[in-house]
Amino acid sequence: MKINAQQIAPFESDGVVYHADTCLPLIDAVKRNKLKFKALARYTYPGDRLTDDTLGLNSVGYWDANEPQDWGLDWHRNEGIEIHFLESGSMPYSQEGKDMLLHSNSLTITRPWEAHKVGDPKIGMGKFYWVILDLGVRRPHQKWVWPDWIMLAQQDLERLTAILRQNERVHWKAGNKIRDCFQRISHVVNTDDNGSNASRIRLLINQLLILILDLLNAEDVKLNEDLIDSSRSVQLFLKELDKNLSDDWTIGRMAKSAGVGLTRFTHHCKRLTNLTPMRYLMIKRVEMAKKLLIESPNLSITEIAFSCGFSTSQYFSTVFKKHEKCTPIAYREKFLLEEMAVESMSAY
Repeated sequence: MKINAQQIAPFESDGVVYHADTCLPLIDAVKRNKLKFKALARYTYPGDRLTDDTLGLNSVGYWDANEPQDWGLDWHRNEGIEIHFLESGSMPYSQEGKDMLLHSNSLTITRPWEAHKVGDPKIGMGKFYWVILDLGVRRPHQKWVWPDWIMLAQQDLERLTAILRQNERVHWKAGNKIRDCFQRISHVVNTDDNGSNASRIRLLINQLLILILDLLNAEDVKLNEDLIDSSRSVQLFLKELDKNLSDDWTIGRMAKSAGVGLTRFTHHCKRLTNLTPMRYLMIKRVEMAKKLLIESPNLSITEIAFSCGFSTSQYFSTVFKKHEKCTPIAYREKFLLEEMAVESMSAY
């Protein structure tokens, strides 16, 4: 089966481009006939192409694995809210550091800022459905904008939005009505021909959202407004910064990536870390450099400087010496000498 995917950047906000998950392990598994797969999608997601009649829907489909699998989807984020449903079988699943084993009728919901993975590392056997809707947000404090074909009454849509934004619960036990809705969705996905089932897809997704709202209301979910404060968006950005220290950061770029204004970003950063943004960035870069100096003795000082986001090795050495009261070379040599001394003592 040929998997159709396009390399298109799906979302740009304030100069920051967010890329969709490409699902490459899934694509490889389908090519090797490891499972049955069918989806309608746009951008980098695999599947037959969605038409403009369902703008806002980025992927809808399922896979059916009826033999042991040798693959999984590692940690990633989607550019929209993703609703997963496992009809049968079992599947290891993780979201925001929480590991669980999904069973039949398991429903999970991920927001755009929530990292998740499917499999540990293998997905197991089961029939798995998903719907991904792009609501124009990437950070918790941003206002959700549903596609204009979502027909829920304003009061119901506001209630659904509030519950999904103001709680962090990952997993829900769905009933037969939600299972039946996903089965009907899979049928229209299977029989769609270049948008011929667009109206049916829209109607079924509206029905699915109503059923999810009924489920969430029945659970009496407690809402927490702190989860949608702009300070949480800054907190999430600072948490992610460790993985992107080599980027050419300015205060402006940091604020844009967090999705808030410059003044508010600086305010939240100072409150959360007791440091200005650039001071916090510099400390993180020095901490990373210290780790590389010890754990990667084959890397040169220049290589470490660039890996940590310093523009030159000379500037790196100046900053490092100011923080650690010694040069990077002296720091590495001191550690190596201490290590040799410990080994020498243990030999006696």
